[in-house]
Amino acid sequence: MKLSKNKLIVVFILILCFSLIFPYQAKGQGSVNEEIQEIQKQIEDYKNEIKNLEKDQEVYENKIKELQNEAKTLKNELSLLDAQASKIETEIKKNEKQIEYLQLIIKNIQFRILEKERQINEKKQSLQRSLQLLYKESKKNYLTIFITQPSLSSLVKRIYYLRTLEKNLVNHLNQYKTIKKALEEQETLKREALNEIKQTKKRIEDEKDKLLATRQVKASLLEQTRGAEWKFQSLLAEAIEQERQREKEIQELEKKARQKLAEIEKQNKTQEELEQGDIVFSWPVPNEKITCYFHDPDYPYRYIIGEHSGIDLRAPQGTPVRAAASGYVARAKDGGMGYSYVMIIHNDKFSTLYGHLSEISVKQDQYVRRGQVIGKSGGMPGTPGAGRFSTGPHLHFEVRLNGLPVNPLDYLL
Repeated sequence: MKLSKNKLIVVFILILCFSLIFPYQAKGQGSVNEEIQEIQKQIEDYKNEIKNLEKDQEVYENKIKELQNEAKTLKNELSLLDAQASKIETEIKKNEKQIEYLQLIIKNIQFRILEKERQINEKKQSLQRSLQLLYKESKKNYLTIFITQPSLSSLVKRIYYLRTLEKNLVNHLNQYKTIKKALEEQETLKREALNEIKQTKKRIEDEKDKLLATRQVKASLLEQTRGAEWKFQSLLAEAIEQERQREKEIQELEKKARQKLAEIEKQNKTQEELEQGDIVFSWPVPNEKITCYFHDPDYPYRYIIGEHSGIDLRAPQGTPVRAAASGYVARAKDGGMGYSYVMIIHNDKFSTLYGHLSEISVKQDQYVRRGQVIGKSGGMPGTPGAGRFSTGPHLHFEVRLNGLPVNPLDYLL
C-alpha cells in the first residue's frame, strides 16, 4: 500500500472540512446551465445597447466640434451647451447600462459558482467512496491478502485493484483542486465586477455634476444676455478683456513677489521658511472631488474665455480654503461681486491661485504656512467673489510653474 493509515485519516478529515466549507446546493445541473444561457443572452443585448449609446455619443461629439469651429454667437453657444448636455446625458445612460450589464455578469458568475460547488460536491462524494475502500483495505496486511487468494492470478488482480483505488483517489484529489481553483477564479471575477460597479457609480455622479454645471451655465448666459446677441457680444468682449487683464496682473505680481523673496534671502530673513525646488502641494479643501479638470475639453466656458487653467474642486459655499504649501501672499483680491482670488508665491518656481473665494482672510505680503486658512470658497453664481463665469459652488485651484499654469494633479499629494 502506498497510503498509510495516518495519511488516510488526514485525507478523511480534510474531506469533512470541505463538506462544511462548500455545502451542496440543491439546484440541478440542467437548471443552472439554462439560467447561464439565458443570462448570457441578456448580456449580449446589453452589449449592443451600450454600443448604440456610444454611437450616439460620437454624433454629439461631431456636433460639438462643428459648433466649436463656427462663429461665437449666442445661438451657437447655446447650441453648443445643449450638445454638451446631450453628450453628458448619453454618458450617464451608458454608465447606468454598464452597471446593469455588470450586475448580469455577477449573476452569471454566481450561477457558475453554483455549478462549481456542485462539481466539488460530486468530487467529495467520489473521494469519500475511494477513501472508504482504501481505509477498509488498509486494515489488512499483505500476508493475509496472499493467504486468502485462491491463485496467483487472483493475487495479481487484487494488487492491481488496490493500486487502481490509489490512482483514483489521487485523480479525484487533483480534479478537486482544479475545480476549487476555478471556483476561486470566479470569486475573483465577482469581486472585480463589484469594484467596477462602484467606480461606474462614481463616474455617474461626476457626469451628473458636469450636467448640472452645463445647465447652470446656459441659464446664467440667458439671464445675462436676455437672449440678445449684442449683449452676448458685449459680455464676450468684456470676459476676454477681464481674463487678459487678470493673466497680466498675475504675471506682474509673480515678478514683484519673486523680487521680494530674493531680497529676503539676501537679508537672511525667514530663509528657512521658504520651500526649495519642486513642491508637493496639499489639497486646499477637504473634498478631493474634481468637477472640472485642467484643460478639460468639456469646460463650458472653454470657447468663451479659453482653456481651463486649473482644476475645480467641489466645495459647499463657505468651505474653509487652506494654503496648499507655505509661502507669501502675492495678491488677495476682493472683487466684490466680481472674481475674488488669492495668489501665493512658494519659491522661485511655484505659485498657487485660489479662485471664486466668497471671503478672504489673509493680506498681501503676509506669510502663510501650509494648511493655514486663507479664505472661504464660493462660486455660487450671483454671490460675492464668484464672478460672471462660475459653474456653481466650488474652488478654482491653480498651480503655476515659472508663471505658467500646469496640471495641479501632477503636484498634489
